[in-house]
Amino acid sequence: MSSKKNITVAVTGLNNIDSPGPGIPVIRALKESTIYEIRIIGLSYETLEPGIYMHELVDKVYQIPMPSAGTGILLDRLKYINGTENIDVVIPNFDAELHNFIKLSPTLKSELGIATFLPTLEQFESRHKSVLFEFGEKNNVKVPYSKMIFNASEIHQLKDEFTYPLVIKGKYYDASIAATPEQAVNYFYKISAKWGLPIIVQEFVSGNEVNVTAIGDGNGKCIGAIPMRKLYITDKGKAWAGVSLDDEELIKITNRVIGNSKWRGGCELEFIKTNDNRYYLLEMNPRFPAWVYLSVGCGQNHPEALVQMALGEQLNPFTSFEKGKLFIRYSYDLIVNLSEFEKISTIGEL
Repeated sequence: MSSKKNITVAVTGLNNIDSPGPGIPVIRALKESTIYEIRIIGLSYETLEPGIYMHELVDKVYQIPMPSAGTGILLDRLKYINGTENIDVVIPNFDAELHNFIKLSPTLKSELGIATFLPTLEQFESRHKSVLFEFGEKNNVKVPYSKMIFNASEIHQLKDEFTYPLVIKGKYYDASIAATPEQAVNYFYKISAKWGLPIIVQEFVSGNEVNVTAIGDGNGKCIGAIPMRKLYITDKGKAWAGVSLDDEELIKITNRVIGNSKWRGGCELEFIKTNDNRYYLLEMNPRFPAWVYLSVGCGQNHPEALVQMALGEQLNPFTSFEKGKLFIRYSYDLIVNLSEFEKISTIGEL
């Protein structure tokens, strides 16, 4: 008989596509927990998110309203789902939905008994791309100079502040390197049409991209951190393969950022390491990255640690991890009955 504790965890981010959400890697990590026997409730937005149909990983799926619908409708939907599933912990995995879940977090706990382990609203806003330069100054980490703009005409007024190439970024996702003002205008329209305004213009820094998946306890302690260098990048800029690094300086910087900001929950720190070994923070994503399963392969199960802290357990930081571990993604065709697609499309459950 298993000595593991039975719990139910709801997870978003089931879009395991070429630009994958973190949901499926988080679920795989939870399924390998040595502490819990976890029933997984998938929370989806679209009917073709592959995770909906991965029945070996996801026990039941419910559609939830898009983040733009607001907190009231989301709360009503979670009340309905919890009435059947008795959820212990919910792990949201998209930047765009975090604002709603953070605002609802006290209500979810007090009214529904659902625990979360999320950054505070202040922490969430402090690392936003539009204020990342100030975040870097506050936490003693180098950040490329950046500026927020709302109109494409502002690009032609940037010549005194930026040189080309420069980086055009969306407020949540997407980034393109522009070599000329004309390219910058083109990327402004392309990215703003997809993600809205503002657009972030950022100084271009040359070097190798190195990322860290990390988790903080909210009191200044970094519970775990795995640095990774991308080995293969898709045309969307997503890592398709990567390797864990032996980089003490990167771990040191990560501990400083997590410690100074008292970060609470999972996160991803994206850096550029220049040829003269300087590190520039490009982004701090307020949730686990899609490659978080590498943390399990390296000996640090970050999603399991997050669940432990959400349930009020005290954790000691991980003290080591395996270097030189690779992750390599692959595509896989799921064969699904049309009736399943019809069911999730019509009644919003599967």
